[in-house]
Amino acid sequence: MECNIDARGQYVRMMLGIIAIIGALPFALVTVYGVLDPLIGWTVVAGLVAAGAFGIFEGWSGWCIFRAMGIRTSL
Repeated sequence: MECNIDARGQYVRMMLGIIAIIGALPFALVTVYGVLDPLIGWTVVAGLVAAGAFGIFEGWSGWCIFRAMGIRTSL
């Protein structure tokens, strides 16, 4: 995997990944306290954590999956 995004794109992807992981915390809390159905709540939490981890990976490595497939992104 060779670097296909610039420093600005890396920064944005890293920040979005961190925000997604932090955003998973409220969903985890409302699931633990029984406000959300466990199946729905933990699915949302898992999706946000997975997307956040992948965003952090893209920011850290400088590689974007969409750019690798030939799709032009604005960042």
